[in-house]
Amino acid sequence: MATHPRFSHTTRAQSFNTAAAQYAANRPSYPPALFTTLEDLAARPLKGAKVIDVGAGTGISTTLLHARGADVIAVEPGAGMAAEFRRAHPDIPLVRGTGDTLPLATASADFLTYAQSWHWTNPAHSLPEAFRVLRPGGALALWWNTSALDVPWIAAQAQRIDQYFEDAHPTQEATTTKTEEGTATKTKKDTESHQRAPGFLAERAFKGAPEPPPHTHRVVRWSRHVPVDTHLANIGSHSAFLVLGKEDTDAFLAEERTRLLETFPDGRVEEVYDVLVIVATRS
Repeated sequence: MATHPRFSHTTRAQSFNTAAAQYAANRPSYPPALFTTLEDLAARPLKGAKVIDVGAGTGISTTLLHARGADVIAVEPGAGMAAEFRRAHPDIPLVRGTGDTLPLATASADFLTYAQSWHWTNPAHSLPEAFRVLRPGGALALWWNTSALDVPWIAAQAQRIDQYFEDAHPTQEATTTKTEEGTATKTKKDTESHQRAPGFLAERAFKGAPEPPPHTHRVVRWSRHVPVDTHLANIGSHSAFLVLGKEDTDAFLAEERTRLLETFPDGRVEEVYDVLVIVATRS
């Protein structure tokens, strides 16, 4: 069975432009330990480095890189996301473009970073482009917030999401798709939980590249405490829900709110994340 156009890679990638403010207000940030780990893996500091943050979205990672002392330029393809970025961060340079065709000079950057965005590229193009733009010794850094599936309530919620999408859009044949959580060949379910795990993403990060580069990775655990409604808005800002449609999304989130309040009667949720960071250095 072919993927429905509403769930296609292109449609999902473009869906964020209509929900940029929701994305900016509710998506999780990243912990300071992530950037310390990044510097360790790259064997160079962010302070004073020329950094290109690709797929910058509303600027969640860009502002953190800037705060570490990096000289950052953001690259973002989406009009809605770029508008939200410029509204919130008028002093940080932003150019429109994609990782597959970077609008940047050869050997012009010390770091290329992809926060929650590498999977929207085609590594057959984006990897050579990254190494074209990086200076010798420069680092390509990819990272994703992934849900900590060893936390019982998070695992149970992931299973409910999987089942909801299986019921809403069952698939009968294997398809290769790209999601917020990575690239995967999928059968039956559209969002199986194991495909959001750090180990799976690390194995698949460079799938399709002409020659996967030597790279290393680490996982950084962190958490944040947010109101239930912020947690639900975070879920709703993911592309799978954005393309599902408001009625079906609202129905799921309403039921999920009831379940969450049984687990968190004070109305505050502890979201636990494992940030997978992958670093490949240009020779």
